Amino acid sequence: MTASGHGVDHDELLSDASPSIVVLDGGLSTALELAGADLRTEMWTARLLRDDPESIVAAHRSYYDAGADVATTASYQASVSGFEAVGFGRAEAERLIASSVTLAKRARDEADSDGRRLLVAASVGPYGAVLADGSEYRGAYGLSASELREFHGPRLELLAAAEPDLFAVETIPDVREAEVLVPLLDDVGLPAWFAYTIDSGRTRAGQSLAEAFDVVAGSTEIIAAGVNCSAPEEVTGAVQAAVAATGVAGVAYPNRGERWDAVANAWCGVDSFSLDLVPEWLEAGARYIGGCCRISPADIAMLASALDR
Repeated sequence: MTASGHGVDHDELLSDASPSIVVLDGGLSTALELAGADLRTEMWTARLLRDDPESIVAAHRSYYDAGADVATTASYQASVSGFEAVGFGRAEAERLIASSVTLAKRARDEADSDGRRLLVAASVGPYGAVLADGSEYRGAYGLSASELREFHGPRLELLAAAEPDLFAVETIPDVREAEVLVPLLDDVGLPAWFAYTIDSGRTRAGQSLAEAFDVVAGSTEIIAAGVNCSAPEEVTGAVQAAVAATGVAGVAYPNRGERWDAVANAWCGVDSFSLDLVPEWLEAGARYIGGCCRISPADIAMLASALDR
């Protein structure tokens, strides 16, 4: 299929907005947990698509109200195979995945935009996210390109059919997965940002950033590239590499600098998130800026203020 947004670039996507910077939201799970949600299941936020969809709408609203221009949907860990593994039928699984976009649209329609153009980005997480064992922070799943294609292709089609404004392809740990995703995104024809998760200046699977962003270069649909769910101090170099390789806008939404302990199911380590780093990110070419895990609506409010909206 080809979505109606085919060919839309960064400038066109923002044509109704006054700023040249897009403020992204923070961690959806963070907003949900602050509101009292228990996410300690294999399905993480995707469970609430069935069990408490109103909480997802409220979480999206909290970010829009904080000054975010974008709501990123609760589809990061959602897949047909993942839902089927916990007892859902295929039709119900497909409906729930599409509903992630519908719920974000509801939040957008209910929010006070203050003249901003509010967008909905359909989250496309890596295969490792569905495993719920921290594999997105390792990559190298041992799957063939065709197996990854069979996983990602139908999910992209389902999300695109629900008509989000763009895809948020995020927390990609491995060049081999990117090599599958990029042509699929071009085939679907919906604008997308593409973000790797990195550690020590390399992908989580160990490839160089030059190799990683070369895969993204030349895409017809990727309008921004960069990094997410990585330490804040990793952002500047990653955005520089992304912009240099691709020529598109940079995207930057780190976590707090902590590390995910898949055994304890908890974040641990030192909080290094600081708005003092934002000027560096802007200088590097970041134009889509927000936060990932452990970044709250209050943090996004401060970010929007710091960007002098």
